[in-house]
Amino acid sequence: MKLHSLIAGGVMLAAALPAAAYDVAEKSIVQIKADLAAGKVTSVELVRLYRARIAALNPKLHAVIALNPLAASQAQAADAARRSGKPRGPLAGVPILIKDNIESADPMPTTAGSLALAKNMPGRDAPLVAKLRAGGAIILGKTNLSEWANIRSTHSISGWSAVGGQARNPYAFDRNTCGSSAGSGAAGAASLAAATVGTETDGSVTCPAAINGLVGLKPTVGAISRTYVVPISHSQDTPGPMARTVTDTALLFGAMAGSDPADPATARADAIGTDFASGLRPDALKGVRVGVLRYAAGFHPATDVAFDAALAKLKQAGAVLVEITKPPHDKDGEIGRLEQIVLMTELKADMATYLASTKAADVPSRTLADLIAFNTAHAATEMPLFGQELFEIAEQTKGLADPAYLKAEAEAHRLAGPEGIDKLLADNKVSVLVAPTLGPAWLIDPVLGDHFAGGGAGSPPAVAGYPHLTVPMGLANGLPVGLSFIGMAWSDAALLCYGYAYEQAASARQPPRYLSTIDYGIKALNRAASEM
Repeated sequence: MKLHSLIAGGVMLAAALPAAAYDVAEKSIVQIKADLAAGKVTSVELVRLYRARIAALNPKLHAVIALNPLAASQAQAADAARRSGKPRGPLAGVPILIKDNIESADPMPTTAGSLALAKNMPGRDAPLVAKLRAGGAIILGKTNLSEWANIRSTHSISGWSAVGGQARNPYAFDRNTCGSSAGSGAAGAASLAAATVGTETDGSVTCPAAINGLVGLKPTVGAISRTYVVPISHSQDTPGPMARTVTDTALLFGAMAGSDPADPATARADAIGTDFASGLRPDALKGVRVGVLRYAAGFHPATDVAFDAALAKLKQAGAVLVEITKPPHDKDGEIGRLEQIVLMTELKADMATYLASTKAADVPSRTLADLIAFNTAHAATEMPLFGQELFEIAEQTKGLADPAYLKAEAEAHRLAGPEGIDKLLADNKVSVLVAPTLGPAWLIDPVLGDHFAGGGAGSPPAVAGYPHLTVPMGLANGLPVGLSFIGMAWSDAALLCYGYAYEQAASARQPPRYLSTIDYGIKALNRAASEM
């Protein structure tokens, strides 16, 4: 069901939200679970309160695409189970929003933000959603995203989709939310649900988490099933949890993780377990050698100030900091060139596989070529500001058996993983790498598109399929920035432990203020000019 049919009234900012006996703003999953157990709130009330908050804020944020009509009945069932003394799972009765490229059996379409999938009602749960339900979570609705997970155009505006419009940052409405889990980032920051789920191919969990003041985990590829998630790349795609604390992120990750026979990459997932929260402790960094990727900083002065403050907190928490000033060998951006070959080839093949699994009556497009034709036929709504160059490049690729693709996939993984992250860890005798995730949110710019402030160190773990955790490290020029923790494959649990210890030492996250704009420094500049 489309969201605009469920929301009445105009835009109200957070300060104008109606008073309620229970305030969901900034409430963690841990706190909500405690309050549910103590009878301070019910799941039915939580659904009502989050819906009221969405009604108030979403017309400005465009963070939520659809609300689940069955959420209230799911909440009633959760409350009944709790009253009977049998609450189900670690997320029992907790409302969660999922990105709208993830299928659920609820009566909501899975659109990936595209009008080509506007009627895509699969009637099936992605395995990760089935696991969330088994853990007791209530699927509150779907979040907006950069259309097709930001893989359609080199000139895209992150956070825009034909279905959901332009997502906006709750810290300043004229700022971007980053892609492609843009709505999940904005919704999580604005407390439109207890937590959210995003997906990442390269940066699409960690980027929106960082610039929306959230914790975000891009897990090891294969830790969470990708079945019935609209794909880009089976080599790099992974869903990931996004929340306001590390503990909540660990709980959400544990609820989704696990093997899936339909996704061969998950074969090892059951072996790593699902309890990632109980081992979190504030002294987890004591004596740990931490590699500081100094070469991945230096792109934005205010972000550098926040990074230096974060390093001081790591040291305060007992970490031994090891400066790394030289990046691993990547001649002339070879990893990025190889990644492009992999993503384009797998996009064409994996999209065809996904479209073939949908109902033909609801989704007439069955190939990437069909989607290109659809966009051309509906250019006024699908391509009002940017085109589909990447789709067109992908359509020209030669398939998964192409020797050029197979060579690129192997070399990209080798350079980013064994000869990149693994080598940095081994050569410097460190357990984890840290860097700024990227700079603060940029202005939404329909003319020039995205303006990323620095690249941080997120691309190597994305290409290698290794885990990457971002944790808030405060504000830069009034906007959130994040600290990245990067490790070897299947070190997700360790990264969460390190991130938790840093979080407890730093307490760096600041909630959004829902400003129309950030005028940081403008008044001072104007005053200086007037005095000349």
